[in-house]
This record gives sequence, C-alpha cells and structure tokens, in this order.
Amino acid sequence: MNSRLIRKLHRWLGLAFSISVFMAAGSGILHNVMTRTQAPPPQAKPSGGGMDVNAIKLTVAEAVAKLPEEKPEVQAVNLRGIGGQPWYQIYTKTSRAPQYVSAVDGRADPAMDQAYAAEIATNFLGGAAVKKTDFLTAFNSEYINIFRILPVYRFDAGDALDTRVYVSTTTGSVTRHTDRQRQFEATIFTNVHKLGFIPNKDTRDLVLTVVNIGVFLVACLGIALFVATRPRKK
Repeated sequence: MNSRLIRKLHRWLGLAFSISVFMAAGSGILHNVMTRTQAPPPQAKPSGGGMDVNAIKLTVAEAVAKLPEEKPEVQAVNLRGIGGQPWYQIYTKTSRAPQYVSAVDGRADPAMDQAYAAEIATNFLGGAAVKKTDFLTAFNSEYINIFRILPVYRFDAGDALDTRVYVSTTTGSVTRHTDRQRQFEATIFTNVHKLGFIPNKDTRDLVLTVVNIGVFLVACLGIALFVATRPRKK
C-alpha cells in the first residue's frame, strides 16, 4: 500500500466530510435535549365533547339516506359527540371529506367537520379559545411526514407561547401539539439531522447518500492507513 497517498486522501476527505460528522453529533445531542424539553406526541384517542346516547333517534341507514348523494357507497361511519349531541360522521366513496348527519333530527351540516375539529382542539388545550389558521392536505416544513395523518386542521391558541395544534377529524384527535420554543428546536433538528433546508426531497436524499458514502470512505481509509503504517517486525 502507498501510505503517503492513503494519508493524503484520508486527510483531505476527512476535512471535506467532517462537517457532516459535526452535524450528526450535534443533532444527536439536540435529540436528547428534545426528549426532555418536549412532551411526547399526543395519544391518538378521540377527544370530542361527549354525547347523550339517549338522544339518538336515527339509525345509520336513516342517516345515510339524508345525504345529498343519490345511493351513496358508504365506506365508514363513526358516531361522534359534537357540542354534546350525537352526529354520524359518514365517509362515502365519492366524497373527499366526511359528511355529518345529526343522529337526533337527521339534519346534514357541511360545516360540522370544522366545528368538530375546533372542539377537539379546545378540549385538548383545557378549554382555551382557538382560531383556525390552516387546513393541510399536504405536509409542510412544520407538519412533516413523520406525523403521517392528513388532512388536518391547524388551530392557534393565540397565547404568549404561540401554541398551536393539528387536528384530524378522521381519528378524532390531536396529531401534533407545538409552540414557538418546541418548533425552534424541531426546526434545528430537521435542518441539521435531515438537511431539511434542501426543499427538494430527491436532491436531499442524494446529498445525504453522497455524504454518508464519503464518511464511510474516510473510515475505510483510516483503517487502511492504520494497516499500512503499523510497525513491522524485524
């Protein structure tokens, strides 16, 4: 082996890729900090306002008949408590969003999905008033793909912490709870650990692959250099 060439390659490649090692180490430290400063993800359990089951007057079939669609192909039906009253949440094959029919009087209300989401957010935040600020059908820089569930409503509490929650009416729960400080830590982690500042996923994956190959190569050169420069027995 040419130890001089290996040493030179190891030195310059190590210098070129050392920044990725620093980023990985720094994000690892930040990850440990975040496990202590941030609460775990919310439990995926329904958190509506409850209901009076004795008020239910309509069967599922009768509720489906109240939909504006003609002969809808029903895929799922949930019974939700919204404002203390029972509502059928109905998913059909052709509808892009859940439809709501009152289990009390058969009234269909297209605005009930947002009202249900707001009630979930308010209950999660201990009764705090909330304001809808977004409706997401795709992931973005704050609500990233690790949260998996779409679509979701975003509600802001308007408090000093800049608290906001993301709500899925499909699961009937809050899927993400964050605020200014938590998001600051999460943004740093995403940018440093996953190169989130590169917007295009294909480009980001390519850069991560090249960087990791480079680090692997530097490690291999270090091993080769150790072997090439080991003391020789006389």
